[in-house]
Amino acid sequence: MKTPGFTEERKTGQPGSAAAKRDRRTPQRIPFREQLKQPTPKYHSIFGKWLARGETLDDHAGAEISTHPWWKVIWLTGVDYFSTLGYQPGIALLAAGVVAPLATVILVLVTMLGALPVYIQVAGRSFAGQGSIAMLENLLTGWKGKVLVLTLLGFAATDFVITMTLSAADAARHAIENPFLHGYLGDRQVLITLLFLTLLTALFLKGFKEAIGLATFATIPYLALNLVVLGRGVWEVATHPTVLPEWHSMLAAKGDFSLVVVGAILVFPRLALGLSGFETGVSVMPLIDGGEADQDYSPRLGGRPKGRIRNTRKLLATAASIMSVMLILSSFVTTLLIAPEDYSIDGKASGRAIAFLAHKYIGPGFGTVYDLSTILILGLAGASAMAGLLHLIPRYLPRFGMAPRWVALARPLVLVLFAIDIVITLVFHADVEAQSGAYATGVLVLILSAAFAATLATWRERRWLTAIYSGILCLVFAYTLGDNCLERPDGLIIGAILTLLLMLASGLSRSLRSVELRITEGYFADLESWELGPELRGKKVHMVPIKSPSPEARNKKRAEIAGHYKVLGPFAFVHVNLMDNRSEFSATLEATIRKEGADYVVEVYGANAIANSLAFVSECIDPISVFIGLTRRDLMTQAMRYIMWGEGETGLMFYTILLRYWDLTPEEDVRPLIFLMSD
Repeated sequence: MKTPGFTEERKTGQPGSAAAKRDRRTPQRIPFREQLKQPTPKYHSIFGKWLARGETLDDHAGAEISTHPWWKVIWLTGVDYFSTLGYQPGIALLAAGVVAPLATVILVLVTMLGALPVYIQVAGRSFAGQGSIAMLENLLTGWKGKVLVLTLLGFAATDFVITMTLSAADAARHAIENPFLHGYLGDRQVLITLLFLTLLTALFLKGFKEAIGLATFATIPYLALNLVVLGRGVWEVATHPTVLPEWHSMLAAKGDFSLVVVGAILVFPRLALGLSGFETGVSVMPLIDGGEADQDYSPRLGGRPKGRIRNTRKLLATAASIMSVMLILSSFVTTLLIAPEDYSIDGKASGRAIAFLAHKYIGPGFGTVYDLSTILILGLAGASAMAGLLHLIPRYLPRFGMAPRWVALARPLVLVLFAIDIVITLVFHADVEAQSGAYATGVLVLILSAAFAATLATWRERRWLTAIYSGILCLVFAYTLGDNCLERPDGLIIGAILTLLLMLASGLSRSLRSVELRITEGYFADLESWELGPELRGKKVHMVPIKSPSPEARNKKRAEIAGHYKVLGPFAFVHVNLMDNRSEFSATLEATIRKEGADYVVEVYGANAIANSLAFVSECIDPISVFIGLTRRDLMTQAMRYIMWGEGETGLMFYTILLRYWDLTPEEDVRPLIFLMSD
């Protein structure tokens, strides 16, 4: 494992060497020490060892990511986006009836004029594939940013989890309604849905990785089959001249055209599943090749990968255009050709409107091919959602200190998500329509967050017209979300429950993990400090943390120690300066060292917690003893101050952190003596 604060390019020579002389002219960030053991969790049981052998988030750290042309990556997005054709037309019929085509046109307008411009902005600012959540984390710092991120993660989890359960339920519906399979499967909708989810979980437990080739293999034939079915449907409409007049008559029964349009506007939020692919489109950005425009781009050197951003925007626009055409065409054909009794709940076309037309007009053989293609792409949509969660949760929670270490392991997290899938499937009885509200809620929360992030970012950049337009889109998506939640509160309830559970688990994890060392790297601020560093290291000084860097504070502390102990050897007075944003769990420290007679004065900067920073410094210098103060304040208040702001009871926390670190990193050297003194 890489040791904190030490890389070859930062390594310098010994004091007085040629490298050190060069450093006097060009100071570099020099690490506190070359090695500091990092504790690793130990798994003793057979089951624990099996869980630990799975893929981890660190498996891809520093790995070279293969990039591809955007027109190949689009099919990876399409696994999630285009798979909604399996159930979207049926849900639109059930929600809007004969008004479904007009409501779909409004949905397409919102897609092309709303969601697409928003995510074009997101792609230009979150080109590492982190999406709108990362944008908001950067725009809103501190605890308010953390709370917002946790809330969005709760609803993102709702989106991805329901994607898995709804896709599996719709795949089960296509399998059950197939005339060749129905005799074997019967009406066991819940059981078959759970079977699909179990297969999905087994794939990820083994180590499933998304592949663009597999996505292309599933998505292109699926779209081609849909075009065949919808083309056959258009032919049926064209060759039966009574179909269109009958539809016009049913629309006329709803009122004049203006009333019909108002009705379509009111009902379109229930069709919001058609907006589901944009966050996935941004998340695949690292896979997109930017071409010659990005040849000089390096993440370490900063800048923007203009080629990748431009090609991602092409991907988003192309995917949205394809989906818009397919949505309008499918809504038009299914509305005119499927009777209300067939698309009603438990009807033959429920959750599978296009498959119903394929069997009816082209035949059971072609219909079976269409069913198998639909089942495949729905299964891959569930896999895409699972992969999204496996990358989303470890990206944020461990860094916030709001998840245990095992969250970075794929297998335990897969099993937790599988348990949640089972609960949701049983609660909704594997009903596609019943889950659509929860799915739409998760999608709309993410799109609303993206619109808000785009508004905030462009406003700070003084791009007033773009900010105003994005603000108007915020209102549109807020209305859509509010209407969806009022009509179908299931999504809001599930999202709120997942968010609440996530926050409770995060708070508990943060309190438990607060006694970890938490410091990732430590550097000397200047060359003089680096040259004095060896004089402190290795049982040469007594470490004395002080609250103030003033000479008066040091003199007072010397007098207190001399009044109770006979101490031989110099003191190293250490003062920790906390950074403004103490909501961050990990920190990188910088230190200055100055000589004061026989003693040393150490100033530490960039800390997010005093006790953890002192423990890190203690392990780096290995002092003879440590004299640290105890407060006389209420322990509960001090504990909250420590967890939230890194202050509180420093002495006891310092001792606890070192004990935990020593237990996890056993060594044979002599530990320092720790004297807890009352302030």
